Amino acid sequence: MPTPILSLTARRLDVPMNKPFGIAGGAQVEAKNVLVELRVRGASGWGEGAPFPAFNGETQEQVLAACAVVAPQLEGVDLDDDDAIRERVRATCGGSPSAACAVETAVFDARARLLGTSIRAMLGGAEDELVTDVTITTGTVEDAAREAGAFAAFGTLKIKVGGGDVDRDVARVLAVRAARPEARILVDANGGLSVDDAVRFAAGAARARIELFEQPVAPGDWAALAEVRSRTGLRVAIDESVTVADDVTEARRRGAADAINLKIMKSGVFEALAIARRARDEGLVRMIGGMVETRLAMGMSANIAAGLGGFTYVDLDTPLFLAVDPFEGGYAQDGERIDLRPIDAGHGARPRRPA
Repeated sequence: MPTPILSLTARRLDVPMNKPFGIAGGAQVEAKNVLVELRVRGASGWGEGAPFPAFNGETQEQVLAACAVVAPQLEGVDLDDDDAIRERVRATCGGSPSAACAVETAVFDARARLLGTSIRAMLGGAEDELVTDVTITTGTVEDAAREAGAFAAFGTLKIKVGGGDVDRDVARVLAVRAARPEARILVDANGGLSVDDAVRFAAGAARARIELFEQPVAPGDWAALAEVRSRTGLRVAIDESVTVADDVTEARRRGAADAINLKIMKSGVFEALAIARRARDEGLVRMIGGMVETRLAMGMSANIAAGLGGFTYVDLDTPLFLAVDPFEGGYAQDGERIDLRPIDAGHGARPRRPA
Protein backbone atom coordinates (compact mmCIF):
# COMPACT_ATOMS: atom_id res chain seq x y z
CA MET A 1 0.00 0.00 0.00
CA PRO A 2 1.42 3.45 -0.90
CA THR A 3 2.65 5.74 1.88
CA PRO A 4 1.85 9.28 0.74
CA ILE A 5 4.09 12.15 1.83
CA LEU A 6 1.93 14.48 3.92
CA SER A 7 4.18 17.51 4.25
CA LEU A 8 7.72 18.85 4.15
CA THR A 9 8.84 21.83 6.21
CA ALA A 10 12.21 23.55 6.54
CA ARG A 11 13.71 25.95 9.05
CA ARG A 12 17.04 27.54 9.81
CA LEU A 13 19.58 25.51 11.77
CA ASP A 14 22.27 27.92 12.99
CA VAL A 15 24.99 26.23 15.04
CA PRO A 16 27.95 28.08 16.62
CA MET A 17 31.44 26.71 16.04
CA ASN A 18 34.38 26.25 18.37
CA LYS A 19 36.68 27.68 15.70
CA PRO A 20 36.35 28.71 12.05
CA PHE A 21 36.57 25.88 9.50
CA GLY A 22 38.99 27.23 6.91
CA ILE A 23 39.59 25.89 3.40
CA ALA A 24 41.32 27.38 0.37
CA GLY A 25 38.21 29.34 -0.65
CA GLY A 26 37.49 30.88 2.75
CA ALA A 27 36.30 30.02 6.25
CA GLN A 28 32.99 29.05 7.82
CA VAL A 29 32.62 30.82 11.18
CA GLU A 30 29.09 29.53 11.93
CA ALA A 31 27.20 26.57 10.53
CA LYS A 32 24.21 28.23 8.83
CA ASN A 33 22.33 25.08 7.89
CA VAL A 34 18.72 24.03 7.28
CA LEU A 35 16.65 21.39 9.10
CA VAL A 36 13.94 19.58 7.11
CA GLU A 37 11.08 17.49 8.49
CA LEU A 38 9.18 15.19 6.14
CA ARG A 39 5.97 13.77 7.55
CA VAL A 40 4.13 10.60 6.57
CA ARG A 41 1.43 8.78 8.48
CA GLY A 42 3.12 7.20 11.48
CA ALA A 43 6.58 8.75 11.19
CA SER A 44 8.71 11.82 10.52
CA GLY A 45 11.98 11.82 8.65
CA TRP A 46 14.66 14.41 9.32
CA GLY A 47 17.17 15.87 6.87
CA GLU A 48 19.87 18.54 6.93
CA GLY A 49 21.12 20.94 4.31
CA ALA A 50 24.61 22.33 5.00
CA PRO A 51 25.56 24.93 2.39
CA PHE A 52 29.21 26.02 2.46
CA PRO A 53 29.67 29.26 0.49
CA ALA A 54 33.47 28.88 0.44
CA PHE A 55 33.07 25.47 -1.23
CA ASN A 56 30.55 26.14 -4.00
CA GLY A 57 28.84 29.47 -3.28
CA GLU A 58 25.63 27.94 -1.97
CA THR A 59 23.85 29.79 0.88
CA GLN A 60 21.28 29.06 3.55
CA GLU A 61 18.77 31.33 1.80
CA GLN A 62 19.07 29.28 -1.40
CA VAL A 63 18.43 26.06 0.51
CA LEU A 64 15.35 27.48 2.24
CA ALA A 65 13.99 28.82 -1.04
CA ALA A 66 14.46 25.49 -2.82
CA CYS A 67 12.79 23.60 0.02
CA ALA A 68 9.80 25.96 -0.16
CA VAL A 69 9.44 25.20 -3.88
CA VAL A 70 9.82 21.42 -3.65
CA ALA A 71 7.53 20.95 -0.62
CA PRO A 72 4.16 21.20 -2.44
CA GLN A 73 5.53 19.09 -5.31
CA LEU A 74 6.10 16.17 -2.93
CA GLU A 75 2.73 16.19 -1.19
CA GLY A 76 0.85 13.00 -1.99
CA VAL A 77 3.84 11.29 -3.63
CA ASP A 78 4.49 7.72 -2.49
CA LEU A 79 7.42 7.66 -0.07
CA ASP A 80 8.83 4.60 -1.84
CA ASP A 81 8.60 6.00 -5.38
CA ASP A 82 12.26 6.76 -6.13
CA ASP A 83 11.62 7.97 -9.67
CA ALA A 84 8.88 10.43 -8.74
CA ILE A 85 10.83 11.84 -5.80
CA ARG A 86 14.06 12.22 -7.79
CA GLU A 87 12.23 13.87 -10.68
CA ARG A 88 10.59 16.47 -8.44
CA VAL A 89 13.75 17.13 -6.45
CA ARG A 90 15.86 17.57 -9.61
CA ALA A 91 13.28 19.91 -11.12
CA THR A 92 13.14 22.20 -8.09
CA CYS A 93 16.48 21.85 -6.28
CA GLY A 94 18.87 21.75 -9.23
CA GLY A 95 20.61 24.92 -8.10
CA SER A 96 20.75 23.89 -4.44
CA PRO A 97 22.38 20.49 -3.89
CA SER A 98 22.15 20.93 -0.11
CA ALA A 99 18.37 21.22 -0.40
CA ALA A 100 18.26 18.03 -2.46
CA CYS A 101 20.38 16.34 0.20
CA ALA A 102 18.12 17.51 3.03
CA VAL A 103 14.95 16.31 1.31
CA GLU A 104 16.37 12.96 0.23
CA THR A 105 17.91 12.34 3.65
CA ALA A 106 14.49 12.90 5.20
CA VAL A 107 12.97 10.45 2.68
CA PHE A 108 15.44 7.70 3.60
CA ASP A 109 15.06 8.45 7.30
CA ALA A 110 11.26 8.19 7.15
CA ARG A 111 11.44 4.95 5.17
CA ALA A 112 13.78 3.31 7.67
CA ARG A 113 11.83 4.56 10.69
CA LEU A 114 8.61 3.08 9.30
CA LEU A 115 10.44 -0.23 8.88
CA GLY A 116 11.93 0.01 12.37
CA THR A 117 15.47 -0.37 11.07
CA SER A 118 18.56 1.74 10.45
CA ILE A 119 19.52 3.19 7.08
CA ARG A 120 22.79 1.28 7.47
CA ALA A 121 20.89 -2.02 7.62
CA MET A 122 18.56 -0.94 4.81
CA LEU A 123 21.61 -0.36 2.56
CA GLY A 124 23.21 -3.71 3.33
CA GLY A 125 24.68 -3.44 6.84
CA ALA A 126 28.21 -4.28 5.71
CA GLU A 127 29.98 -2.68 8.70
CA ASP A 128 29.19 -1.61 12.27
CA GLU A 129 31.99 0.90 12.78
CA LEU A 130 33.95 3.46 10.80
CA VAL A 131 37.28 5.17 11.49
CA THR A 132 37.34 8.84 10.53
CA ASP A 133 40.19 11.24 9.95
CA VAL A 134 40.21 14.71 11.49
CA THR A 135 40.85 17.99 9.67
CA ILE A 136 43.61 20.50 10.32
CA THR A 137 42.13 23.62 8.76
CA THR A 138 43.99 26.50 7.13
CA GLY A 139 46.16 28.58 9.45
CA THR A 140 49.73 29.08 10.59
CA VAL A 141 52.55 26.58 10.87
CA GLU A 142 52.27 26.79 14.65
CA ASP A 143 48.51 26.14 14.50
CA ALA A 144 49.06 23.04 12.37
CA ALA A 145 51.70 21.59 14.71
CA ARG A 146 49.60 22.28 17.81
CA GLU A 147 46.46 20.73 16.33
CA ALA A 148 48.38 17.68 15.14
CA GLY A 149 49.39 17.03 18.73
CA ALA A 150 45.93 17.79 20.10
CA PHE A 151 44.36 15.25 17.73
CA ALA A 152 46.35 12.35 19.18
CA ALA A 153 43.21 10.16 19.19
CA PHE A 154 43.11 10.24 15.38
CA GLY A 155 45.45 8.13 13.29
CA THR A 156 44.71 9.99 10.05
CA LEU A 157 45.11 13.76 9.69
CA LYS A 158 43.69 15.70 6.75
CA ILE A 159 45.43 19.04 6.19
CA LYS A 160 43.78 21.87 4.27
CA VAL A 161 46.17 23.62 1.87
CA GLY A 162 45.92 25.98 -1.10
CA GLY A 163 44.66 29.50 -1.62
CA GLY A 164 47.78 31.08 -0.16
CA ASP A 165 51.54 30.74 0.16
CA VAL A 166 52.77 27.37 -1.14
CA ASP A 167 55.94 27.46 0.97
CA ARG A 168 53.87 28.04 4.10
CA ASP A 169 51.68 25.06 3.23
CA VAL A 170 54.81 22.94 2.78
CA ALA A 171 56.02 24.08 6.19
CA ARG A 172 52.62 23.34 7.75
CA VAL A 173 52.55 19.80 6.40
CA LEU A 174 56.14 19.12 7.48
CA ALA A 175 55.32 20.48 10.95
CA VAL A 176 52.41 18.07 11.20
CA ARG A 177 54.66 15.19 10.17
CA ALA A 178 57.23 16.18 12.80
CA ALA A 179 54.53 16.32 15.48
CA ARG A 180 52.92 13.04 14.40
CA PRO A 181 55.51 10.78 12.76
CA GLU A 182 53.16 7.76 12.90
CA ALA A 183 50.04 9.38 11.39
CA ARG A 184 48.59 8.93 7.91
CA ILE A 185 48.58 12.33 6.21
CA LEU A 186 46.08 13.44 3.59
CA VAL A 187 46.10 16.92 2.05
CA ASP A 188 43.18 18.76 0.49
CA ALA A 189 43.61 21.86 -1.66
CA ASN A 190 39.90 22.30 -2.50
CA GLY A 191 40.99 23.32 -6.00
CA GLY A 192 43.16 26.13 -4.69
CA LEU A 193 46.41 25.38 -6.54
CA SER A 194 47.66 25.68 -10.10
CA VAL A 195 49.30 22.66 -11.70
CA ASP A 196 52.79 24.08 -11.19
CA ASP A 197 52.07 25.05 -7.58
CA ALA A 198 50.63 21.61 -6.88
CA VAL A 199 53.79 19.99 -8.24
CA ARG A 200 56.00 22.38 -6.27
CA PHE A 201 54.03 21.72 -3.10
CA ALA A 202 54.27 17.95 -3.54
CA ALA A 203 58.01 18.11 -4.08
CA GLY A 204 58.56 20.35 -1.06
CA ALA A 205 56.39 18.19 1.20
CA ALA A 206 57.75 14.85 -0.02
CA ARG A 207 59.33 14.08 3.37
CA ALA A 208 55.84 14.20 4.92
CA ARG A 209 54.90 10.99 3.05
CA ILE A 210 51.53 12.27 1.85
CA GLU A 211 49.12 9.39 1.22
CA LEU A 212 46.40 11.26 -0.70
CA PHE A 213 46.29 14.60 -2.56
CA GLU A 214 42.67 15.73 -2.78
CA GLN A 215 41.38 18.13 -5.46
CA PRO A 216 44.74 19.81 -6.08
CA VAL A 217 43.43 22.02 -8.90
CA ALA A 218 40.12 23.63 -9.75
CA PRO A 219 37.33 21.43 -11.15
CA GLY A 220 36.54 21.48 -14.85
CA ASP A 221 39.99 20.58 -16.19
CA TRP A 222 40.54 16.84 -16.34
CA ALA A 223 43.86 17.29 -18.14
CA ALA A 224 45.20 19.41 -15.27
CA LEU A 225 44.26 16.76 -12.73
CA ALA A 226 45.88 14.07 -14.84
CA GLU A 227 49.04 16.17 -15.13
CA VAL A 228 49.28 16.65 -11.35
CA ARG A 229 48.74 12.93 -10.86
CA SER A 230 51.48 12.09 -13.37
CA ARG A 231 54.05 14.66 -12.28
CA THR A 232 53.71 14.18 -8.52
CA GLY A 233 53.28 10.41 -8.43
CA LEU A 234 50.76 10.90 -5.61
CA ARG A 235 47.39 9.22 -5.27
CA VAL A 236 44.92 11.93 -6.36
CA ALA A 237 41.34 12.18 -5.15
CA ILE A 238 38.65 14.34 -6.69
CA ASP A 239 35.95 16.13 -4.73
CA GLU A 240 34.61 19.30 -6.37
CA SER A 241 35.17 17.58 -9.74
CA VAL A 242 32.61 14.82 -9.06
CA THR A 243 28.96 15.62 -8.45
CA VAL A 244 27.26 12.98 -10.65
CA ALA A 245 28.09 9.37 -11.45
CA ASP A 246 29.16 10.15 -15.02
CA ASP A 247 31.99 12.30 -13.58
CA VAL A 248 33.49 9.12 -12.14
CA THR A 249 33.59 7.47 -15.54
CA GLU A 250 35.15 10.56 -17.12
CA ALA A 251 37.79 10.81 -14.40
CA ARG A 252 38.71 7.19 -14.97
CA ARG A 253 38.78 7.60 -18.74
CA ARG A 254 41.03 10.67 -18.53
CA GLY A 255 43.42 9.21 -15.95
CA ALA A 256 42.56 12.11 -13.67
CA ALA A 257 41.95 10.38 -10.33
CA ASP A 258 42.71 7.38 -8.17
CA ALA A 259 39.99 8.10 -5.61
CA ILE A 260 36.53 9.65 -5.43
CA ASN A 261 35.30 11.72 -2.48
CA LEU A 262 31.51 11.49 -2.55
CA LYS A 263 29.38 13.85 -0.47
CA ILE A 264 25.64 13.78 -0.10
CA MET A 265 25.69 17.57 0.34
CA LYS A 266 26.96 18.21 -3.19
CA SER A 267 25.03 15.44 -4.97
CA GLY A 268 22.00 14.44 -2.92
CA VAL A 269 21.54 10.96 -1.49
CA PHE A 270 20.31 9.13 -4.58
CA GLU A 271 23.15 10.43 -6.75
CA ALA A 272 25.74 9.83 -4.02
CA LEU A 273 24.70 6.18 -3.95
CA ALA A 274 25.05 6.07 -7.73
CA ILE A 275 28.53 7.63 -7.46
CA ALA A 276 29.53 5.02 -4.88
CA ARG A 277 28.41 2.19 -7.17
CA ARG A 278 30.12 3.70 -10.22
CA ALA A 279 33.40 4.20 -8.34
CA ARG A 280 33.32 0.55 -7.28
CA ASP A 281 32.59 -0.56 -10.83
CA GLU A 282 35.38 1.65 -12.24
CA GLY A 283 37.87 0.32 -9.70
CA LEU A 284 38.47 3.68 -8.00
CA VAL A 285 39.14 4.12 -4.30
CA ARG A 286 36.11 5.39 -2.39
CA MET A 287 36.11 8.17 0.18
CA ILE A 288 33.15 9.80 1.94
CA GLY A 289 33.15 13.32 3.34
CA GLY A 290 30.90 16.26 4.08
CA MET A 291 30.57 20.00 4.55
CA VAL A 292 30.25 21.74 7.93
CA GLU A 293 27.49 19.46 9.18
CA THR A 294 25.92 18.36 12.44
CA ARG A 295 25.63 14.75 13.51
CA LEU A 296 22.39 14.42 11.52
CA ALA A 297 23.96 14.79 8.06
CA MET A 298 27.22 13.17 9.18
CA GLY A 299 25.15 10.28 10.50
CA MET A 300 23.45 9.88 7.14
CA SER A 301 26.84 9.67 5.43
CA ALA A 302 28.09 7.25 8.07
CA ASN A 303 25.06 5.03 7.47
CA ILE A 304 25.82 5.04 3.74
CA ALA A 305 29.51 4.17 4.20
CA ALA A 306 28.85 1.47 6.78
CA GLY A 307 25.83 0.14 4.91
CA LEU A 308 27.67 -0.26 1.61
CA GLY A 309 31.10 -1.00 3.10
CA GLY A 310 34.45 -0.74 1.35
CA PHE A 311 35.32 2.94 1.93
CA THR A 312 39.08 3.36 2.22
CA TYR A 313 38.88 6.94 3.55
CA VAL A 314 36.27 8.36 5.91
CA ASP A 315 36.22 12.12 6.50
CA LEU A 316 33.24 12.63 8.82
CA ASP A 317 34.59 14.97 11.46
CA THR A 318 32.88 18.38 11.24
CA PRO A 319 30.53 17.85 14.23
CA LEU A 320 33.71 17.94 16.31
CA PHE A 321 34.13 21.60 15.31
CA LEU A 322 30.65 22.65 16.52
CA ALA A 323 30.13 24.26 19.92
CA VAL A 324 26.77 22.56 20.55
CA ASP A 325 24.98 19.41 19.42
CA PRO A 326 21.34 20.17 18.51
CA PHE A 327 20.45 16.46 18.18
CA GLU A 328 20.03 13.40 20.32
CA GLY A 329 20.34 9.77 19.31
CA GLY A 330 22.37 8.61 16.35
CA TYR A 331 25.87 7.19 16.25
CA ALA A 332 28.33 7.17 19.14
CA GLN A 333 31.88 8.46 18.76
CA ASP A 334 35.04 7.75 20.71
CA GLY A 335 38.00 9.57 19.17
CA GLU A 336 38.37 8.38 15.61
CA ARG A 337 35.87 5.53 15.95
CA ILE A 338 32.26 6.03 14.85
CA ASP A 339 29.96 3.30 16.19
CA LEU A 340 26.64 2.93 14.37
CA ARG A 341 25.24 0.11 16.52
CA PRO A 342 23.40 2.49 18.92
CA ILE A 343 21.15 3.71 16.07
CA ASP A 344 17.62 2.49 16.68
CA ALA A 345 15.99 3.57 13.40
CA GLY A 346 16.73 5.74 10.38
CA HIS A 347 19.97 7.70 10.74
CA GLY A 348 19.15 7.85 14.44
CA ALA A 349 19.30 11.62 15.02
CA ARG A 350 16.34 13.61 16.34
CA PRO A 351 16.12 17.29 17.35
CA ARG A 352 16.64 17.69 21.06
CA ARG A 353 13.48 18.34 23.03
CA PRO A 354 13.33 21.75 24.75
CA ALA A 355 14.57 21.65 28.32
